[in-house]
Amino acid sequence: MKVGVFLPIGSRGWLISTTSPMTMPSFDLNRTVAQRAEFYGLDFALSMIKLRGYDGPSEYWVHNLESFTLMSALAAVTQRIQLFASVAALTMPPALVARMTSTIDSVAPGRFGVNIVTGWQPKEYQQMGLWPGEAHFARRYDFVSEYVQVMRDLWTQGRSDFKGEYFQMDDCVLSPRPSAPIKIVGAGQSDRGMRFVAEYGDYNFVGAPGLNDCSRVVDVVARVSKAVRRSGRDVGALLLLMVIADKTDEAAFAKWEHYKAGTDLVALQWQATQAGADAKAQDGSTASNLARVIKDPQPTGILKLIGSYESVARRLDEIAAIPDLKGVMLTFDDFIVGMEQFGEQIQPRMKCRADLGR
Repeated sequence: MKVGVFLPIGSRGWLISTTSPMTMPSFDLNRTVAQRAEFYGLDFALSMIKLRGYDGPSEYWVHNLESFTLMSALAAVTQRIQLFASVAALTMPPALVARMTSTIDSVAPGRFGVNIVTGWQPKEYQQMGLWPGEAHFARRYDFVSEYVQVMRDLWTQGRSDFKGEYFQMDDCVLSPRPSAPIKIVGAGQSDRGMRFVAEYGDYNFVGAPGLNDCSRVVDVVARVSKAVRRSGRDVGALLLLMVIADKTDEAAFAKWEHYKAGTDLVALQWQATQAGADAKAQDGSTASNLARVIKDPQPTGILKLIGSYESVARRLDEIAAIPDLKGVMLTFDDFIVGMEQFGEQIQPRMKCRADLGR
C-alpha cells in the first residue's frame, strides 16, 4: 500500500478548531515534513491549492502558500519522494501549467505530478472575478477533461492543436517536454467526478467520514473501481485520513476531545454555505459532504484514526486489505510530531509496510 502525506500548506492543517495546533504554513515547515516523509520511506507528498480561507476565529485556511511554487522548492530539496502540486483549473490556462510542470520535472525528473481542482467554493474565484457562475457546477468535469487533454498533448507530443468547447489551441508548443509521463490526481466523489478521474487521471483520492471505522471506505473505493472498469485504464483510489496518535488510546482520545471543544462553528457554517451553492450536488459528492458537516459539528469530517500506536497501525493494516485501494494520504493533528510518530512508532508496527519498518 502506498503511503503519502497531505502537506500543511494552509493554516490549522485539517482541523477546524481554535484548540488545535495553529500550523502556520511556511516553506520551512513543509520542507521538514517532506524530508522526514522521504526519510521514513513515504511514497508521495501532495499539496492542495486554497485561495481563500473560512470565516471564524480559528482562521482555518486563512493563511495559505501557493502549491506549484512550494512544490518546485521542495523538488530541489528532496531526492526520491513523488511530489504532486494542485492547480485551480479556473485560474491558469492548461498550456501554462503544462510548461510549469515540465520545468519542475527538470528539477525532479520523473517525480512530479498534478492534482486537478475543479472548484467547489465560489468565493475563491469571485474575489478575483474568475467565477463562471452556477453553470460551472454542471460542466466543470467537461472543462477539466479538455484541460488535461491539452496538457497531455503538450507533454507527449510537444504540440497541441486541440479544438474543444472550452479550449482552442493554435499550434501551441512546449519544449522541453517532461522526462517521464506526468501522473494526474483528482478528487472525484460524485459519479461524474469519478468518471473524469477514471478517464483522465491516475489516482483518485477519496474520503469517508468516521472515527476508527473504515466500513464506509469499502463502498467509496468500490465506486471508484466501478468507474475504472468502465474506462479500462489503470487508476487507483487513495484514501484521505487523519492520524491522531499517542502512547495510549486514552491519551490520543484526550487530544481529540480537546480539539472538539474548540470546534469553530462559524467556520463550519461558512463551509456549509459555500458548499451548498451547488444546489444539484449529488449525495456523496465533495460539496454534499461538506455542506452536511454542520449537522454534526466536529473539527474535521474526514476519516480519523485515533488511538495508540498499536491501534493506529492495526487499523491501517485493515485499510490496506480493502480491495482495489492503492494507498492512503495522511494528515496529522500536529504535522511534525505526527510524522515522527508515524515513522518511528506506527509504520514499524504495520504488516503492510514491514519492508520499511525501522
